[in-house]
Amino acid sequence: MQSMDSLSTLASWIGESSSIVFFGGAGTSTESGIPDFRSAAGLYLTEKSSPYPPEQMLSHSFFISKPEVFFDFYRSKMLHPGAEPNGAHKLLARLEHEGRLSAIVTQNIDGLHQKAGSTRVLELHGSVHRNHCMKCSRPYGLETILESAETVPHCPVCGGVIKPDVVLYEEELDRRVLTDSIQALSSADLLIIGGTSLTVQPAASLTAYFRGRHAVMLNAEPTAYDSRADLIITDRIGHVFERVGELLA
Repeated sequence: MQSMDSLSTLASWIGESSSIVFFGGAGTSTESGIPDFRSAAGLYLTEKSSPYPPEQMLSHSFFISKPEVFFDFYRSKMLHPGAEPNGAHKLLARLEHEGRLSAIVTQNIDGLHQKAGSTRVLELHGSVHRNHCMKCSRPYGLETILESAETVPHCPVCGGVIKPDVVLYEEELDRRVLTDSIQALSSADLLIIGGTSLTVQPAASLTAYFRGRHAVMLNAEPTAYDSRADLIITDRIGHVFERVGELLA
């Protein structure tokens, strides 16, 4: 359990800030019932039902060569349409509404920040809620993937394969999202990093652009960024944010 002093310090820094950036990863959504990837209970270590490792199935080349296997894994493990925002998502939306939070830079693809009410969300790895036909570029929502009678969904207009707008291994991040993320981090006065081990590149390297007053590390396990953080909190992020929200009330 995190000490009250650490929570009070975080609440105090938030109260003094007007340009907060939250940089988040999979751990932000675990309390919403979405498994993370690299922890001891994460998807990469617990998924044993397929002869292919998750990293391979989530690669561009695998998507092209074995789309049936890709979509079977994608639907069963990557989509969580019933998930609801937790305390972390809700407090961040509140801070944006109050004019304190300038941006959320997230590695997540679940759309829970937007579901909680946040609008300034920079999705480094895309979103499951956006999909497009690879042939005619028509956009499709998540329901198209979920409700398709085909294992591999096809565009009803031209017959092309519908691809999720998520960044797979071997694909580059969107340059506009990268640029906007760098700008947000460079101008932030408080950086809160939560629910990420900071091992996925190039996303993790973006934190180097922060030059503000305080950096907070909120993660269940130690990270390479800990030595640069002014405050380290090791606890469930949703629970921590709920308590911090009470202190800010």
